Amino acid sequence: MRRIVHIDMDAFYASVEVRDQPSLRGQAVAVAHQSKRGVVLTASYEARAYGVRSAMPTSLALQKCPHLLLAAPRMDVYKQVSDVIRAVFFRYTDLVEPLSLDEAYLDVSHHPSGTRIAQAIKVDIRREAGLTASAGVSFNKFLAKLASDMHKPDGLTVIRPEDAEALIAALPVEGFHGVGPATRGRMHDHQLFTGADLKRQSLADLTRWFGAQGAHFHRISHGIDERPVDPDRERKSVGVERTFEDDLTRFAEVQAALPGLIELLIPRLTRADYRGRSLVLKVKFADRTLLTRRLTSPVPLTDPARLLRLARELLTPELLSGRPVRLLGLSVQNQLAPPASGAQPPLFPQ
Repeated sequence: MRRIVHIDMDAFYASVEVRDQPSLRGQAVAVAHQSKRGVVLTASYEARAYGVRSAMPTSLALQKCPHLLLAAPRMDVYKQVSDVIRAVFFRYTDLVEPLSLDEAYLDVSHHPSGTRIAQAIKVDIRREAGLTASAGVSFNKFLAKLASDMHKPDGLTVIRPEDAEALIAALPVEGFHGVGPATRGRMHDHQLFTGADLKRQSLADLTRWFGAQGAHFHRISHGIDERPVDPDRERKSVGVERTFEDDLTRFAEVQAALPGLIELLIPRLTRADYRGRSLVLKVKFADRTLLTRRLTSPVPLTDPARLLRLARELLTPELLSGRPVRLLGLSVQNQLAPPASGAQPPLFPQ
């Protein structure tokens, strides 16, 4: 049987700031730019108790938590800390699939106890990085990731085969990977509220309702996830999107949402170490129709000003044609190949 561990750092950016500034310990902290259109990148658990969340406008976060302390992002520091954490992973297995700076899957099937490996990794991270991590252990990636989120912060949760069926059956549909607000609404339209509801549906029905995603939902509702831990997985894009509570009806409102999206996109590009040249704009209208537009740059898209300029070129009044906008997204694609050499460059520089 496979043994998969999912490690997820606890409020990673905020925890690094608290580690480096002990006076912040126990305070409500958010890593964010304090600007008119700034957004929260990460919030401490003390801040989350007031409803502060990632991707929330900084102005709204300060309304929810007036005593919130803001720390400016230090992406170079977060990358250095991530290198320390990833070096820990490779002590226990070569099969490491990073998802971002602060989380990864590990296949430890060679070891008789995935739980002991997860415990050892947590101890090493605390000792060497001064941070806590939450770990999930199970027999596939879906359940390991689910487990790591169940007892945060500093948790360790194991989902055994004999416990998986009942846990999946009781799981709300929004707890399944790939179910965002829009998909959740469509599921509720079909009277699908839990894993048990999904499991009762045929593959044909789920595919008819949700397209290719339907097959994914059918598999995981039965506890099936055969995806391997892939150290060489190539990321095809890095993106962000925002679904608006109320449809935006004026072009100026839609355009004003672009800086906030870019402020979220930049740290994701950094976390993934992704250097792409194509910017893709995604627009979903109130009638659920969807369009995308793309521009390609001669240089990697890592500069916020360049990203904003290209995004404004893509988003035009003619493109919207006066239609109300439900969702707006930006993604970077077309990653540059690494420099050629006789050997593959290391995934995680020491």
